[in-house]
Amino acid sequence: MHNELLLERIKNVYRRIASAAIRSGRNPDDVKLVAVTKTVPLNTIKEAIDLGLRIFGENRVQEAKEKIEKIKKECEGCLVKWHMIGHLQKNKAKIAVELFDMIHSVDSLELAELINKYSERNNKIQDILIQIKLSHEESKYGIDKNELLGLLKNISFLKNIKVLGLMTIPPYFDNPEMVRPFFRKLRRLKEIAESHNYRLPELSMGMTNDFEVAILEGSTIVRIGTAIFGKRIQSIP
Repeated sequence: MHNELLLERIKNVYRRIASAAIRSGRNPDDVKLVAVTKTVPLNTIKEAIDLGLRIFGENRVQEAKEKIEKIKKECEGCLVKWHMIGHLQKNKAKIAVELFDMIHSVDSLELAELINKYSERNNKIQDILIQIKLSHEESKYGIDKNELLGLLKNISFLKNIKVLGLMTIPPYFDNPEMVRPFFRKLRRLKEIAESHNYRLPELSMGMTNDFEVAILEGSTIVRIGTAIFGKRIQSIP
């Protein structure tokens, strides 16, 4: 029997996404939900698949590898997509290309070149997002906003990568309205890049605490864990 609490949480998240999308003048279908499964056990992920979730986000390659391989084996007909949403170390690029449909966290030309190399070997075009650092927090990754156009130009020469948009992780505030300027900056960067003829349809921004504000500012991908699966009990090293 399905977990009723999980079902209620998923329904509630979809209601909130739809409401924010409509308030922003967009179709709710234009906002993709990435269910963040960091430290979430396999049986709960399978339950979420049974309840209709289809895009899952992982922060760590090693933890994701085990889950993705098991899900593929145990749920053959499930059309599940996996997104890498955490910081990607260069030495994990090869496995990431094998595992993920989209990588949200490309933050250097060197990483992009590695992804391109392994994608070519896998006969694959890898969808990526460029991560922008919009705060001064040491713990946050991403390129400086002034480097975006240069990086887009250099990546455009890589044949096995497709840049679909931008991603950011803003500072955490109890009041989600405090995050709005960061989301607005990312949307503005997208508009600037598009004025230089780069097509960037996706903006990955917004998590459990602030996804409605993110949608109001133009987010097309929200990364939600806690509102679906509850608070993380522990962190897997």
